[in-house]
Formats: sequence, structure tokens, C-alpha cells
Amino acid sequence: MQPIMNTYGRLAATFTHGKGAYVYDTDNRAFLDALSGIAVCGLGHGHPAITQAICEQAGNLVHTSNLYGIGRQQELAEKLTAISGMDNVFFSNSGAEANEAAIKIARKFGHNKGVDLPTILVMENAFHGRTMATLTATANKAAQAGFGPLLDGFERINFNDLDAAKQAFEHNPNIVAVLVEPVQGEGGVTCATDEFMNGLRTLCTANDALLMLDEIQTGNGRTGEYFAFQHFDWHPDVLTTAKGLGNGVPIGACLAKGKAAEVLQPGSHGSTYGGNPLACAAGCAVIDTITQENICKRVTELGERIRQKLQQHLDQTGYVKEYRGKGLMIGVVLNTEENAAGIMKSALEAGLLLNVTAGNVVRLLPPFVITDEEADLIAEKTAEQITAYFAVQK
Repeated sequence: MQPIMNTYGRLAATFTHGKGAYVYDTDNRAFLDALSGIAVCGLGHGHPAITQAICEQAGNLVHTSNLYGIGRQQELAEKLTAISGMDNVFFSNSGAEANEAAIKIARKFGHNKGVDLPTILVMENAFHGRTMATLTATANKAAQAGFGPLLDGFERINFNDLDAAKQAFEHNPNIVAVLVEPVQGEGGVTCATDEFMNGLRTLCTANDALLMLDEIQTGNGRTGEYFAFQHFDWHPDVLTTAKGLGNGVPIGACLAKGKAAEVLQPGSHGSTYGGNPLACAAGCAVIDTITQENICKRVTELGERIRQKLQQHLDQTGYVKEYRGKGLMIGVVLNTEENAAGIMKSALEAGLLLNVTAGNVVRLLPPFVITDEEADLIAEKTAEQITAYFAVQK
């Protein structure tokens, strides 16, 4: 029996080091990384500012505990609240934990209002994590299979269906929050419409409910703004993020504003490792690099470039239904009902790391530090793999 639990269907590659947009395997073969560790390494591999921050902090202090003040945590909290306009932040170790904190805020907020069964409105095709609460909020039957009974207190509607959201509020007075991804990553790189997002903000305000945005994947520059909600002119009540915040160092954050910011008090939530000096040093370096180097503007430019190149290669083939996403969060929806996951393996063999989600959506999440030439190469290699897939299907 293997010493690692069989929880991943791993592909046949083991990487030893990376630089920029490339990673290298045990045979020193180079792979162009268009996945960024699933939207984690937005600043690429071996970034000097991140490396320096980690090394310096590791030489000073890795961990104390949240029983005491943590300078790096305070520094990161100030940077996050300044860039987001939120009021305060709870630090965790992952996106799922950040979403757990959001769910707990919603429930305690509801109980504080006298609601006996606080209910959170969630979406079809959502993905929020694999803990019991976030798994319940997730709309993935395969991920949920075998783990029942799931939790009470969640109601589900179709994504981008504002009428369904209005009806839910009308028929269920226990709804205290809405949890939604501005772009559904695992659900097929599907963007929320402006009408839907603006409508949810209006509904939550009118019904004294919390609008909670899961920006685990869309945050930290991925969509061309530091947070995806900044494409709009309002703030959420709760905002979660992780993935790109540490550029590979595990860290998550749950930010709150206004009435949501004072819900959690000493004793109501906590984390042993959350916000430790090492993770926060990495987070500070990430924010400084993204903001000081105007990387969000570059993300927008690169995303548009890759989409245009993909269209040049694929638009006349009939292989693509549509292109989705924002910034460097790109989904190519294939014109097939078959599961196209095999493209991941063939792309790996061709020296390209990408992902297939929701069965037929090729997902590209390249690092923000790619050159124009690397962006073109990602588009070219992706188009080659899609073309080869359909050639075999025929």
C-alpha cells in the first residue's frame, strides 16, 4: 500500500524546481505552466521578492501563536483592508477555511438577529471547498458522495438567475446571507453577469442579509482587478480569498465590512496556524509586487492576448462553443458532450500544464509574469491539444 492516501488521480510527472512560467521535472524536462498550481502561483515560480520575504522571515520567526501580537499579520491585514476597502480580516490556512469562517459569520449574524435556522443562499455549479460546511455549499454530487448527512441551513438556486434569488428571499425569511463566486472556477469558468451581481447586492441590502463573495480563485489580481468585486462600484459584506495570496505558501483570509465585521469575538473562532509570520510575510510580498508593478493592468492585457490568439487558431474549426472568463482566468468551452479530461494528459506530454473542468472546459490560469511570447505559446499549444483531441474523436 502506498504511504499517501489515494485521494488524487495524479498525472505522471514530479516537479523539482521552477523559474518564472516554467517548472522542471525529475528528468529536468521543462513544462510551460498555464495552471499556476490552480491559480496559486500568480507571480510564477522562484519569484525573487517572494523568495526573499520567505527566507528572511524563516530566519527570524516562523510561528508563535494568536495568543500574542503578530507584527507581520498586522501588516498584511492593513495591506488587505487598504486594497479592498474592507474593515477587518481573519486569517486561515486555506480557502476552505476562509469560507468556513464566512459561513460561521453568516450563522452567528443570523442567530444574533433571532433567526433559529439561519440559511445561506448558494449556487448550482458552485465550489467552495471540501470541509463539511463548504462541501454542503458546493454543488458537486461526486464530491459530496459518501459524506452525508450534509448540513442544514443552505438553499440552492441557479447561478445568474436573479429572479430565483428574489423568489428565495420572498419565500424564505431565514435567509441571512448569499455566498457566490464572481467567476465559477471549478464550475466551468462561468462569469456572473453584471445584472446578477448588482441585483444580489441590492437584494442583500434590502433584506438585511450578508453578501459574501468567494474570491479564493478570482482574488489577488487574477481577473485584472485586485479583487473581482472591484469591477463593480460596491463592496461585499464578507470576502474570502486564498490561493494567490501566498504564491504557494498556504494562507487564506476572510475579510468583513460593516455589520459583518464585529460578528466574531474572542472565543467564537480561531486557528492555530492562521496568519503565522511566515505566511503573512509571503502575503505582504505578493501584495506589494502586484500593486507596485501594476500587474493587474498587465493581467488584463495578457488575458485579451491569449483569447485573441486562441480565436485565431480555433474559430474556424467548430471545436469551441464559447470563450469564458476575465483576465488570466480563461475557459475554452469545447463543442463536445464527452469528458475531455484526457487533454490534460496529452498536454502534459507536450510540455504544457493546463486543466479541464466541468467535463468540457479547458481552463487556463497562467502566471501573471508570462511574456507576450509565452502567452502566444500557451495559446498555440492549447489549440494544438484541442485540435488533436477532436481528431481522435472523429
